[in-house]
Amino acid sequence: MNRSTRALYRCPPAYLALCLAMAIATPVSAQDATNNGGPAATGPSASGDTNDGTSSQNAKTLAGMQVTANSAVSTIAPTQGSTVATEPQSIIGSTFIQENIPPTGDYTDAIAISPSVYTIAPNGSGLMETSVASIRGFQDGQYNVTFDGIPWGDSNDFTHHSTSYFTNQDTSSVTVDRGPGTAGTLGDATFGGTVSVESINPTSQFNIRPYISFGSWETAVEGARIDTGSLNSSGTSAVVNVQNSSSDGYLTYAGQQRQNVFAKIVQPLGDNTTLTFGGMWNKIKQYVPFGATKEEIAEYGPNYGLNNDPTSQDYYRYTNDQITTYMGYVGLHSEFDGWTIDNKGYTYAYNHFGFNGLDPNGETPNGTFCNGKGNDCQDPNDVPAQHMRNWYRSWGDILRVSKELGPGELRTGMWFDDQDNLRWEYEFDDTLDEPAINTTGQPTKGSDSPVDRFMTDSLRTLQPFVEYQWNITDQAYLIGGVKYEDFQRNIDSLYNQKTGTPLDYSKEWNATLPSASFHYAFTSNWTAYAQWAKGFLAPNLNLFYVTNPSISDSALEPEKTTNIQLGTTWSSDRLSVSGDVYKIDFNNFIQSEKHGGNTYFYNGGGVHYKGVELEGTYMLGAGFSAYANGSLNRAIQTESNTWNPNTPHKTAAVGFIYSNGSIYASLMDKFVGKTYYTANSNDDTPIGGYAITNFTASWKFDPHITNVKDLKIGFQLNNLFNNTHINALAGTTAADGTPLFFTIPARNFNFTVSADLF
Repeated sequence: MNRSTRALYRCPPAYLALCLAMAIATPVSAQDATNNGGPAATGPSASGDTNDGTSSQNAKTLAGMQVTANSAVSTIAPTQGSTVATEPQSIIGSTFIQENIPPTGDYTDAIAISPSVYTIAPNGSGLMETSVASIRGFQDGQYNVTFDGIPWGDSNDFTHHSTSYFTNQDTSSVTVDRGPGTAGTLGDATFGGTVSVESINPTSQFNIRPYISFGSWETAVEGARIDTGSLNSSGTSAVVNVQNSSSDGYLTYAGQQRQNVFAKIVQPLGDNTTLTFGGMWNKIKQYVPFGATKEEIAEYGPNYGLNNDPTSQDYYRYTNDQITTYMGYVGLHSEFDGWTIDNKGYTYAYNHFGFNGLDPNGETPNGTFCNGKGNDCQDPNDVPAQHMRNWYRSWGDILRVSKELGPGELRTGMWFDDQDNLRWEYEFDDTLDEPAINTTGQPTKGSDSPVDRFMTDSLRTLQPFVEYQWNITDQAYLIGGVKYEDFQRNIDSLYNQKTGTPLDYSKEWNATLPSASFHYAFTSNWTAYAQWAKGFLAPNLNLFYVTNPSISDSALEPEKTTNIQLGTTWSSDRLSVSGDVYKIDFNNFIQSEKHGGNTYFYNGGGVHYKGVELEGTYMLGAGFSAYANGSLNRAIQTESNTWNPNTPHKTAAVGFIYSNGSIYASLMDKFVGKTYYTANSNDDTPIGGYAITNFTASWKFDPHITNVKDLKIGFQLNNLFNNTHINALAGTTAADGTPLFFTIPARNFNFTVSADLF
């Protein structure tokens, strides 16, 4: 790590916010606490931030995008549509997140209940990065994930490390937007939609909430949330959440240790302006299996992951990740004289050191410092391995300006992001605990070059947009807009990935993305919408993993979708129900082929998506509610006429909830229909449909203890019927391409105790 990088890690932005919040965390008189038990109420949030996700409303209504109504059913519903949305979306509020998701879980565990969503947490909730997170067949990397409106992720392929940033205790709500949104929806992967994660907001009363949890696989979580309350006459407030967790994990020898800190400070500036500081720091160490063959599962059991044999390439101490991340932002929100200005400057970073045996599934024999001729190795019994590093840092700014103009509102703005990335990997001898290079960086003992890759790259993104909302009548409005996307990749490789040769190259792409949405309110609680919009996906960095990228990229276009969607939402005090139909055409599919030893890329084919989705919650009475959702999905690749991988034919969920005063209980079942793990052969093994049933219950009461206002006891029993069938393809072996699989984690529990102090 260089000197500037070490300096950043000495003082990540999260620490600045934490130190300040802890310094001012003293109890004072305050107004009633802000409600954090359910989805945020309509109107501006406590932070003054607006939702930077798939907005289709004016700025004053924008913060209310996360609710359907401030009603009893909106608080209790596991997922719900929005009466102000202009595309299909499912909102998961804090009640469902805190009551139903294990304390170790992350946003992918929360969205798993949604229609058309298929997620895989092979080591238990949040105990390993999610291996599959599919929405209508769009995979991670084909849709945006935002945190408080900030798009984040790896610039090489736009995927996300689900365990490396925020925790469920940092989260107030999550929204799954199944569409590219309006022109004001920002990010490099509007291609398949947006998952918007919103952080917790400070309450107006001082409170300290310690919590502790333990569960299956020696899982333990300890943490505390501190709300300062209103600190002065201007309303300054802050919230801090500090958390530590550890677990052995469901898979053998796949343990995890994690520490996380999140803090937010909200400073009102007069009556119309709010300044918000947010920061997060996360550190994780996890032992990471690559999956198991069917033979290994049959011999060792469905939870086979790693082993405890130091002579094996599958030894757990040889295969682990050590990851440190941070994120910080400063947001300014102001409303005056028909104007709304919202600006958010941010930075985030990811520092990953990874270690793994060369072939953990045993198809490659031991031996290091080999000369590439059969098994002629200097140390034939030593364990070959690989060490890698992936580091990146983004700086960016999101500006949004709106003005009431004529019969509606004009909105414009811009997103700028610049991410720098360092990636290296080299061969290693785990038995000797030394690299296959000497101090000069040259190969030793007659081996070929041990360096697999050493490269730096960057991605610069600029997205200006403009849109207008025309309020046709009191019941109807039309939003039309356009976004211009300009992005530039640069790579400087001493050893380029795959080729192993030097490359210094740069390429710039751009795209123009129009959209139009119509919204109509039949009554105050029944609305409908129609949407036509273009989505896009910026080209992957792997386009540069060739000897000469210029052979193909001069004519290469970004991948795009054309979305047509119709939907409706009804929300009353006792019933919330929504449904939609969609048709999406994906074109410009980037494919590759070899000519004369050179690999070149071209646009060809795509995928046709279509389907129907429903979700609803009905309050039966006496504290009981019924919930259900379902989807029928179809995704066919156009060139091969084969089913798109990781796209279930159908999904469904059904559940019953009891919520009465201090008692909460739910029984939820999620069904995922048959899917395929590739689309390349007629004999591709399908992953059969399966269901997982979870039960949760909690009780909040006054323990009559000095300085303890409330005590809460919660219990979760996951996978009630102990279904451990195969549910995902993990990958293939390095040597022979043998399929590797993950299974459903066995029945497990969590027991949690929390208290509200003072």
